Amino acid sequence: MPAMKHIVVAGAGKIGVTIADMLAASGDYRVTLADRAVGRFNGLNPSIETKAVDVTNPRELSALLKGSFAVLSAVPFNLTGDIAVAAKETGAHYLDLTEDVATTRKVKKLAEGAQTAFIPQCGLAPGFITIAAYDLIRRFDTLHDVRMRVGALPKFPSNALNYNLTWSTEGLINEYCEPCEAIVNGERREVPPMEELEEFSLDGVTYEAFNTSGGLGSLCETLSGKVRNLNYRTIRYPGHAAIMKALLNDLRLRDRRDVLKDILENALPATLQDVVIVFVTVSGMRNGQLVQDTYANKIYSAEVGGVMRSAIQITTAAGITGVLDLLATGKIADRGFIRQEDIDLNMFLGNRFGRAYAPR
Repeated sequence: MPAMKHIVVAGAGKIGVTIADMLAASGDYRVTLADRAVGRFNGLNPSIETKAVDVTNPRELSALLKGSFAVLSAVPFNLTGDIAVAAKETGAHYLDLTEDVATTRKVKKLAEGAQTAFIPQCGLAPGFITIAAYDLIRRFDTLHDVRMRVGALPKFPSNALNYNLTWSTEGLINEYCEPCEAIVNGERREVPPMEELEEFSLDGVTYEAFNTSGGLGSLCETLSGKVRNLNYRTIRYPGHAAIMKALLNDLRLRDRRDVLKDILENALPATLQDVVIVFVTVSGMRNGQLVQDTYANKIYSAEVGGVMRSAIQITTAAGITGVLDLLATGKIADRGFIRQEDIDLNMFLGNRFGRAYAPR
């Protein structure tokens, strides 16, 4: 019987704990959960090893990763690049959840000539949204427009922002502030965040969507010269964008992100009662006809291993654990830079972790 593969999960926030729990419960992985905030280790599956480690300390980080099969980074986006460096130095496979474009460029450079896999952007968006979109894209002879929309929303909004905190506040602010990649009329561009507001309805509910950073993953590069328009927008309930733009622009909190983080975390409660919406439309030519294909899915909070988890916890953790499982079982490449669009949708949905995305 093969030895259990040792996996390090860096970051014991809500997502990191969910990842560790899912892997440990499978019985096929030995899991170490690392964080410098040891108070986050309470109530874990007893089979999960915990270590108090400062990931900004290169020596501590290298010692943590030595001998491990893979490290899964669930730390804030500004820290994950250091983990990628340590992974290359210690020979561990590297996976992360980042939406940060600069971090992904750093990871791609580290992957050059590597004997292990570097797989960034393994969460929801970027992550599963790319896998789902590319499944539609490969069905077309010629592409016209690819529109990708994702939202993690409270089921019962009860404040003016119509929003509750469901994941990393730092990541949320980064998406709202950084330039957004897109392809417009065949040309790659950077477009401003929080702009190009649109409204649409799904299952009788009205939503708004607007530009946010990072959700396209590597698709801009992959589809360059092959598509007329490609864009990613975040889904919210109507009215959210207007208030956030006032905070970011009129009150200039985009220049004081620590202040904005403190405001949001002290004003918006977290919730486990949420829904994740994944909505992709692709149009183009197939067999001489102009056609459009759509992928639409809603994932709700649920019990996982006897613990109630939010939809954003489930989908984000399932994204990275599913890709890890495919890597560990030899179903995807095991060295160099691996893009999300290299992963087959049906193979991912057939995985025991990826099954969380299967439509119910």
